[in-house]
Amino acid sequence: MKDTLEQLFYFGVGSILLAKEKLDKATDMSRSFKEQGDQKAREFYDEAVAKGSSERSQFKGMVKDLLKEVVGDLGLATHADIAALREEIALLRREQVKYGD
Repeated sequence: MKDTLEQLFYFGVGSILLAKEKLDKATDMSRSFKEQGDQKAREFYDEAVAKGSSERSQFKGMVKDLLKEVVGDLGLATHADIAALREEIALLRREQVKYGD
């Protein structure tokens, strides 16, 4: 009986130690998966930012072209048009002062 109780005790202790080892391994694997997931997420973020930055100038050019087309279609005055009108007004004022009107 004593041997049976002793074996049962060692069986219990051994089972607990084996369970602890398996739990430790599972915890380590879980940490590893988390770290890999974090690293992959960071790599994806960095790649997306780099891609966005490289495409920024192309996108900006496309938007500018589209806006120029819309402004032209609507017949809106551009900076160049307004500058030309200002120059013409200044010329007319100078002529007006010159002729004393």
